[in-house]
Amino acid sequence: MNRSELDLELDEINQAFAGEDPRKLLAYVVEKIGPARIALASSLSIEDQVLTQMLLKVDARARIFFIDTGRNFQQTYDLMEETMGRYKFHYEVYAPENSELEPFLAEYGPNAFYDKVELRQKCCELRKVRPLQRVLSAVDGWICGLRREQSPTRQEIGLLEWDSHHAIYKVNPLAAWSEEQVWAYIRRENIPYSSLYNKGFRSIGCQPCTRAVAPGADVRSGRWWWEDPSKKECGLHPSLNPPAKEEEKR
Repeated sequence: MNRSELDLELDEINQAFAGEDPRKLLAYVVEKIGPARIALASSLSIEDQVLTQMLLKVDARARIFFIDTGRNFQQTYDLMEETMGRYKFHYEVYAPENSELEPFLAEYGPNAFYDKVELRQKCCELRKVRPLQRVLSAVDGWICGLRREQSPTRQEIGLLEWDSHHAIYKVNPLAAWSEEQVWAYIRRENIPYSSLYNKGFRSIGCQPCTRAVAPGADVRSGRWWWEDPSKKECGLHPSLNPPAKEEEKR
């Protein structure tokens, strides 16, 4: 996609929707980009559950996809069933290619991600990044549950960004929300969430790479806990810088 086809003014939009209800931004991007050309990426996190409810209120035909890595918690699959039943929709599900994953497992084993950062990143690439690339190649925008307070790598994200890696728009409606705001919305709207949160989990990914954390710990400290916290990302969000000036994008 060529950015000029939609020509959304990022700085203006970020300023216009700052402090506004996230549903207003969702309605705006769905209208501008089109419901068939924008999709919500859901990992069934509390943020993604909030966005699922909001987006389906904006458009009942909204596209919501889930990347099934093959190493998810059973609680995640249980929540998928509950969420589909509650909101009367179906997830688009994407999975790793066996032809790519099988040689990796045969050479390095099922738990290679604990041995080296490079192997963990390769595992994430095969199980998450490449399936993501398949779905994003067919849309002009994607919606994410990223929040600035989640980690050091996310502190500068905008509400709307140009994702130069995938050459599409990236929408972060909850960028400015606190974790407390997310939970308040979930309780007020009675939104289903993973039972793992009740057991000390604050960020939930693949089962072998996620654990519960102590009260008051960093939100993502339970993810890849053996790595440098300033660098640990799975590769789904390679460019998390604030939007560049318009003239630099053209």
